Amino acid sequence: MKQDVDSAKAVMRELFAPTPLQHNLFLSDKYGARIFLKREDLSPVRSYKIRGAFNFFRKALAADDPAERFVCASAGNHAQGFAFVCRHFKKPGVVFMPVTTPPQKIDKTKAFGGDFIDVRLHGDIFDECYAAAKAHSKETGALMVPPFDHPDIIEGQATVAAEILDQLPGDANPDLFIIPVGGGGLSAGMTGYLGGRIGNESFVFCEPEGAPSLKESLTAGKRIKLDQVDNFVDGAAVAEIGSRNFDALKSFAADQVMLIAENAVCVTISELLNVEGVVLEPAGALAIAALEEMDRQSIAGKTVIVIVSGGNFDFERLPDVKERAMRHSGLKKYFILRMAQRPGALRDFLNMLGPEDDIARFEYLKKSARNFGSVLIGIETKRPENFDALTGAFDDAGLRYEDITDNEVLASLII
Repeated sequence: MKQDVDSAKAVMRELFAPTPLQHNLFLSDKYGARIFLKREDLSPVRSYKIRGAFNFFRKALAADDPAERFVCASAGNHAQGFAFVCRHFKKPGVVFMPVTTPPQKIDKTKAFGGDFIDVRLHGDIFDECYAAAKAHSKETGALMVPPFDHPDIIEGQATVAAEILDQLPGDANPDLFIIPVGGGGLSAGMTGYLGGRIGNESFVFCEPEGAPSLKESLTAGKRIKLDQVDNFVDGAAVAEIGSRNFDALKSFAADQVMLIAENAVCVTISELLNVEGVVLEPAGALAIAALEEMDRQSIAGKTVIVIVSGGNFDFERLPDVKERAMRHSGLKKYFILRMAQRPGALRDFLNMLGPEDDIARFEYLKKSARNFGSVLIGIETKRPENFDALTGAFDDAGLRYEDITDNEVLASLII
């Protein structure tokens, strides 16, 4: 595999320079380790997906019967990598996207592909647009370019590992690789390339808590298709890991897969944006977020390579990211209060707030009650422990309340 990947890496230089491997001082100081970030968010399409697409195309075009038309189904980074490569090779391609795809993603795909790309919106969910893409391939003879489950895609993604070995300083021997997992193309490629150089125990894989396809599959000893996934970390929210990808990863232990809460990813996105000025999409922040969940002693003094897989972030999502980050950090809570309907009741409540507490939302849920009214209130504070003092004041005053911050059903309905 090494020779093929090295060849792919060399040819890839006609398309873009290696993405940086950066020693990050902020994260290194925070976690007491020597942490390097492989910045795939700085590729021409702001994700590693361009690698697999390029490798697939170059091999298809070098075949005895080369393809002349290509098609893919994607609502994200795969579509953008596909479009960029279509333009590079001057080959026509059709991208099928769900009708629900945000306009920003559609526009970026069109911009990367230019006149060589035809974007077609079909269906409300990915499965429907994927079926349309397969039907188009059958009807027209266009070659389907899969997002992760293909040997040429895996080989292209493995060039990330090849670049890392070229870029590491001479005094840095990697102790740990932290790799985000969606369909498994990146992790299968990197572990395959590094096998024999790095032991299996030196890999940690990260999945969103709401899409644990690899972990469930390793636990079961066979591929498992999830009944449902949380699409917040959209670049890694895959219901079933690829077949070839699972074969490449099935020797790893299930406990090497960390499940990262979606709201924890939001904390990392906010922190890297505010402290480092780095814009990351949720999947791109996934491996960095894993550092916070690790035992500090287990990584102290070690050289840790973290794969930053993408930076295609839609800033319209920023308010939701901030909200989720504050809730996860314990700096924002929502309560339903049963407040007396009498003069001075609101003033009494306000007097319970501490100097660092702020009301972010106040809404009567039922205004017709004669004696008591139900109130939805959102409170932000500077330190998590401030809520202990606040709820203690509620209890002392005999105020009836319910903390609904972590109640996903109620939160989705009324917050």
